Amino acid sequence: MNYKWNLDKLYLSFEDENLKKDLNLLPSKLDDFLKWSNENLSAINTENLEEFLKKKIEVSTIFEKIYSFGQLSYTVNVKDINAKKLIELCEKLFVKFTELDVIFTEALKNCDKLQNIIDSSMFLKEHSFILNEIKESSTYVLSKKEELAIEKIKNTGSRTWAKLQDTLTATLMIEVEVDGKQETLPLSSVRNLAYDNSQVNRKNAYFAELNAYKKIEEPISFALNSIKGEALEETEMRGYDSILQRTLLDSRLKKETLEAMLEALKDNLPIFEKFLLKKSQILGHKNGLPFYDLFAPVGNANITFTEEDSIKFIIENFSSFSHNLGNFAKKAFAENWVDFSPKEGKVGGAFCQNLQSIGESRVLTNFTGSFSDVSTLAHELGHAYHGYALNNESYLNTNYSMPIAETASIFCETIVKNAILKTASKEEKLFILEQDISDSLQVIVDIYSRYIFESEVIEKRKNGSLDVENFKEIMLNSQKSAYLNGLDHEFLHPYMWVCKGHYYEASLNFYNFPYAFGLLFSKGLYALYLEQGNSFIEKYDKLLSITGKNNIEDVVASIGIDITNKEFWKNSLKLIENSIDEFIKL
Repeated sequence: MNYKWNLDKLYLSFEDENLKKDLNLLPSKLDDFLKWSNENLSAINTENLEEFLKKKIEVSTIFEKIYSFGQLSYTVNVKDINAKKLIELCEKLFVKFTELDVIFTEALKNCDKLQNIIDSSMFLKEHSFILNEIKESSTYVLSKKEELAIEKIKNTGSRTWAKLQDTLTATLMIEVEVDGKQETLPLSSVRNLAYDNSQVNRKNAYFAELNAYKKIEEPISFALNSIKGEALEETEMRGYDSILQRTLLDSRLKKETLEAMLEALKDNLPIFEKFLLKKSQILGHKNGLPFYDLFAPVGNANITFTEEDSIKFIIENFSSFSHNLGNFAKKAFAENWVDFSPKEGKVGGAFCQNLQSIGESRVLTNFTGSFSDVSTLAHELGHAYHGYALNNESYLNTNYSMPIAETASIFCETIVKNAILKTASKEEKLFILEQDISDSLQVIVDIYSRYIFESEVIEKRKNGSLDVENFKEIMLNSQKSAYLNGLDHEFLHPYMWVCKGHYYEASLNFYNFPYAFGLLFSKGLYALYLEQGNSFIEKYDKLLSITGKNNIEDVVASIGIDITNKEFWKNSLKLIENSIDEFIKL
């Protein structure tokens, strides 16, 4: 079986006649659309509002295909010149989309009877949420000239800095001793050695990784300074109180929800400290766990998976939840939606890109055979299933916000983790339970440290650029605040800001707390599934399908949950505490 993804549903190659045709068609369609918008949106009515949305769907669908082909090609080979050129071309077209959005937003802003117009059309009612959301956000929209200027500057500003971070980390080759032999490996492979059975290998990889960052720390510090500096300037220009306020509005999440979750997290950090101290004791450490052993396997179970094993395991266990999820996984693997293994030039980590234009998704992983890799694969396929659940929605109603984005992914992780625990021996159970708790720790404690880090970086960046030592110091202090004494403070990771791509998402700040939200919310959902059985499945699919056209509080209210209440988050954290207690007993 081919373990690289297939992009033929988008285009066969950069020479594909269909790609050339769309590249010729899209600019002219955008120009015609802009001309029509300027001529017809001076006053909103039912007819021109319907027409605008239909045209927007048409051009957005074409654009998604082109841009996704370039972006996906680039992520598996950052040296691909054709992919870079296609991405740059698309980035230039962003300006025209921005111009359309500004014209439309201004028109809605001046429309006093928007809801009456929406109520006059079934098609418009379908898009009621997004239309009202655009009208409400118009407060923060600048003049057409300013919006276009910002969009153009981003193409040579934050987006270019983000690509620099991608390129430097994806092409960084590191000398490291593995099993007594000197090897030269890409960064993603060296970071994966953190899960190796050998403490010597883990320790060697840790020091080799930290040492290698010295080669790229300066340019990446410039990238992070520039991206956060741009975000601050734009936030001030638009009139937001803060970058966090903008993030919450973009996330469709209330501040009281975030505060309730963060308060619950902070209150429960000692339960994770307890786990880390027990793990450090098991591994023979006295002053907390050194970072190089943070992901060390515990127990004698040597659970490894081939690509074929992982595919079979995921399909079987997704099917045990529902036929829809199982059949979806079969389709994804059979049609080569997944690019599995690490290689030079391929970006690190893992992601899923939903392609609503073709009703499919593509998943990238850096699979090396650990159970953690299987969990990651299940996680990304969960994102893909979320996209699948939205296939019957209008294209404009498929754009869900960051916090709710982690719901299906972590739910799918939970399915496979609980499945393997059912048949595990005591040693295997200890191993798997530790891995599960460690994953939760990353999504809660490490994410919390990243939230602290980004908050402080943004605050200090207001007074000028930070240097490498500033970033390292803030990261170390953030890790100490989140991990407490669970980690050995002599062996932390001062360069976590270099290798985590989320800090460099130019249009997304605080791309961290959504993961904690997703984990805890998903655990709450899974508890409901265990309680309600098969009757829950239809509610779950329905919940995923409405995530693009509701605020998060309203989405979760559809299944009777109040996420502004701290008790909800405490109850979810209690499930993790139970697992930690079980681990300690074993």
